[in-house]
Amino acid sequence: MSLPRASHSGALARYERDVEERIENFRDPRQEWRRLFSEFLGTFFLVLVAAGAGMMNAAVPGSVSSTDAVVAPALMVMAVILFMGKVSGAHLNPAVSIAFALRGDFPWRRVPGYVVVQLVGATVAALFLHAVLRVSSQYGSNYPAHGFSGASALWMEIVLTLGLVSVILGTASGAQNVGLLGAFGVGGYIALAGLWAGPLSGASMNPARTFGPDLVSGDFSRYWVYAVGPVVGAVVAVGVAYVLRGRGGDAAAVAAAEGTLVTDVESTPSD
Repeated sequence: MSLPRASHSGALARYERDVEERIENFRDPRQEWRRLFSEFLGTFFLVLVAAGAGMMNAAVPGSVSSTDAVVAPALMVMAVILFMGKVSGAHLNPAVSIAFALRGDFPWRRVPGYVVVQLVGATVAALFLHAVLRVSSQYGSNYPAHGFSGASALWMEIVLTLGLVSVILGTASGAQNVGLLGAFGVGGYIALAGLWAGPLSGASMNPARTFGPDLVSGDFSRYWVYAVGPVVGAVVAVGVAYVLRGRGGDAAAVAAAEGTLVTDVESTPSD
C-alpha cells in the first residue's frame, strides 16, 4: 500500500512544479507579448462599443440613445477587467498606464509598449466600425459640445479623469484592495461620469479612445483636449493618492497594475 501513496505524492509534487513553472514563465519578460495582446484586445473592445454607439446611431438613426452610449462602454470596461485583468492589468488607457508608473506600481520601461498597443487597438476598432457601418468615424469620436470652448472641455476631462484614476488606484492599493470587484467600481464611475458630463466633452477620459476614431477620420482638430486632459488628470490623481495613502508600490497594487495569474500580497511579483 505504501507504493501507491508514494506514487501519488510524486505525481502531486510534479504537478505543483509544473504549475509554478507555468506561472514563472508567464511572468518572464519574454512573455510580454501576452500582456500587450491583452491590452490591444481590451482596448479594441472598449472602443468598439464606445465609438460604435455614435456610429451605429448615425448608420441607424434613433437606434442608440445617449444613455445607451454612456452605459455600454462602462459595462464593456467592467467585463474586460473581469476576463483579462490578471493578464495585463487591463489598463486600456494610456493615462492609466502613466498613472500606475508614476505611482510606482508599474515599470516605466513597459509603458511605451502598452500605449502603442492601446492606440493600435483603438484604431483597428474604428477601422472595423467604418468598414461595417459605412459611416464616418467622426460620429464615434469626442468633441466639445456646441457653444463650449475647447478649454471648457479640457477642464472637464481633467476633473473626470482625476476621479477615474483615483478610483482605479484606490481599488488596486493594498490599503483597500478589492481584487476583481474593483471592476464594478471602475465601470460604475465611467457610467456616472458619462451620464452627467458626456454632453459637454463626451467624457472620454482616455487618449486612446478618441485617437482611433480621429485617426480614421483624419480629424485631429480637437484631439489636444482628449490627449492633454486625461494625462493631466491622471498625474493629479497620483498626487491625490499620495496624500490619501502615502507612497505606492505595495505588492497588491503592483499585482493589479502589472497583471499576474496569482495575486500574492506577500511579495512583489517579478516582471
